[in-house]
Amino acid sequence: MTTKMEKSGKGKKDLEAVDGQKAKFDLSRLKQFVADVKSEFGKIVWPNRKQTIGSTGVVVVLVMLISFYLGAVDLLLGKFIGYVLR
Repeated sequence: MTTKMEKSGKGKKDLEAVDGQKAKFDLSRLKQFVADVKSEFGKIVWPNRKQTIGSTGVVVVLVMLISFYLGAVDLLLGKFIGYVLR
C-alpha cells in the first residue's frame, strides 16, 4: 500500500517545509511559553467556599425553575395541538 507521500514523490524534507520555511522545534520558545502560563495562573483569583456554594445554589434553582416552565409549556402546547387535530 503506497501512501500519499510516496505517490507524490515528496520526502520527509518536503514535509518539514511550512510556507517555505523549515518547521523546527524551538526549546527556548517552549520554556518561555511555560513561564508565561505559570505567571498567568498566579493572577487567577479563585472564589472561596461560600461564593462557590452560593453560585451553585443559584444555578440549581434556576435550572429547576426553567425545567418546570418548559415542561408546563410543552404539556400545554401538546394538549392544545391534540385538541386542534381532533
